[in-house]
Amino acid sequence: MKKETVPVRNSLLLLLTATIWGIAFVAQSVSMDYIGGFTFNSIRSLIGSLTLLPVILLLSKPKSAEEKNRPQTSSNQKILITGGICCGIILCLASNFQQFGIKYTTVGKAGFITACYIIIVPVIGIFLRKKCSPFIWIAVILSLCGLYLLCLTPGEGFAIGKGELLVLVCAFLFSIHILVIDHFSPLVDGVKMSCIQFFVSGILSLPFMFVLETPRLVAVAAAWMPLLYAGVLSCGVAYTLQILGQKNVNPAVASLILSLESCFSVLAGWIILGERLSFRESLGCILMFLAIILAQLPDKK
Repeated sequence: MKKETVPVRNSLLLLLTATIWGIAFVAQSVSMDYIGGFTFNSIRSLIGSLTLLPVILLLSKPKSAEEKNRPQTSSNQKILITGGICCGIILCLASNFQQFGIKYTTVGKAGFITACYIIIVPVIGIFLRKKCSPFIWIAVILSLCGLYLLCLTPGEGFAIGKGELLVLVCAFLFSIHILVIDHFSPLVDGVKMSCIQFFVSGILSLPFMFVLETPRLVAVAAAWMPLLYAGVLSCGVAYTLQILGQKNVNPAVASLILSLESCFSVLAGWIILGERLSFRESLGCILMFLAIILAQLPDKK
């Protein structure tokens, strides 16, 4: 029996996810000039959930008489709700830890530490009996080198402070999020689970938004563009593509592809904001792209 290779379609979906997330760094940064972190995460998550409702209604229409008569078992619904709630809780925690961690550290350090889930995921996977080929481990090391060149400037200290600790917690939470999706995505409808996770994430941030922050309608209106991008594209589209793309994909490989968001954030700054890429940053991007290609190679014993 031939060993299954990573489907090209799924890899492309994850690559598109990383692209949207990379550009979202711009929206995330701009929004903080108008509203607080809990306000931003709550509103964008609820927007993401609302965005998926018409998609779910459209996809739920039975296309044949056989589909109309097919019963929906309670066990499937239970797995769907359980998966959505678990993903929503983890996503809420990870997003808020990242949002507030960026306030106390540099964007470069935050990007590097967050993307360290590429090494955390396969390490946790060992304890869950998820095997990785030697190519993936080499790709992980190559990606870490690329992230270091991409995110950290020469001579910049790397002291562990409050911001670094918050973002490190975020990296662990995103690693768990990837593994939880790996467990539930083959069992349920990806779009429905994504809708549930955003609703849960948005509701959980609401109390903190009103208790710890003072959201004003004028400020929210001023941040409409980054909120719409983060809500519709980064949440509604990208996280749904992540769930669909991770089906039958090794979570270590998925984390490698998703870590390309760091590359795309730099490229977005170059294309959209006119920021120039240094030789060091260009080399970091090249190393990361090479790592992704290496991770796609089949493990032939």
